[in-house]
Amino acid sequence: MTGAQAAPEPRVHRTPAEIGDAVRALRADGRRIAFVPTMGALHAGHSELMRQARSAGDDVAIVVSIFVNPLQFGPNEDLARYPRPLEADLAACRDEGVALVFLPGVADMYPEGADTTVGPGALGGQLEGAVRPGHFAGVLTVVAKLFHIVAPDVAYFGEKDYQQLVLITRMVRDLNFPLRVVPVPTVREADGLALSSRNVYLSPDDRARAATLHRALRAGADAAAGGPAAVLAAAGRVLAEQDALEMDYLELRDAELGTDPEPGPARLLVAARLGATHLIDNIGLDLAPTGNDRATIG
Repeated sequence: MTGAQAAPEPRVHRTPAEIGDAVRALRADGRRIAFVPTMGALHAGHSELMRQARSAGDDVAIVVSIFVNPLQFGPNEDLARYPRPLEADLAACRDEGVALVFLPGVADMYPEGADTTVGPGALGGQLEGAVRPGHFAGVLTVVAKLFHIVAPDVAYFGEKDYQQLVLITRMVRDLNFPLRVVPVPTVREADGLALSSRNVYLSPDDRARAATLHRALRAGADAAAGGPAAVLAAAGRVLAEQDALEMDYLELRDAELGTDPEPGPARLLVAARLGATHLIDNIGLDLAPTGNDRATIG
């Protein structure tokens, strides 16, 4: 009697030297390296990143990093309680055919005395950067280090963290990293809520309220023919129906997150708090020609 063959367990490496040796061995075997950086607490959105990586070709080997990066957490944020279900994360990597998992500790990534960081530029202080000062310096620093350690050919990032995606893509361009960044569309629950590791913090009632963010974004996108003012007004009306939301921002930007978007591709971005949980989401839309409307609320 025969059955389906179990997927092999990914090989786990905990130091930069170990993962570097393992990646070089894969390259010597003719493999290209597809990289998915994560902070763990993997969900279907992460699995989609891995599936996209796997679809890049039979010669691709997938490397996933799992590292809760302290540098991107503010002093009053959730570093200590951030979920760390390692066994489930490794099982998810196995199910998606991951070859290597990089599982460093803080001392591996930030040896004693390390104080060099990557500056995110002006955009790093806007939107999420205004709500969470220093966040994107922490993100870009750890991603730059991971790129140097893993040396991938291609790296996959979700559009749910759209500002992060834009900043990482700029860093790759500006600092001449020899790799390609591939965006992957946001994976959502049936009611539209964007998948996030932080969703586990939400009570059942707040979980239902959180879906308001996507409804607001959809309303804004549906109003795109009316121009920026119509987009923001439509989204704002939906958000105003849910008084449990503490708004951080609702902004309409161009696709590169510049202000004053012109007709064409644009992004509507929203962030709000439900209790202690910070939620973000965004949607792409095609903006119709209009006048000089200011594209922000909040």
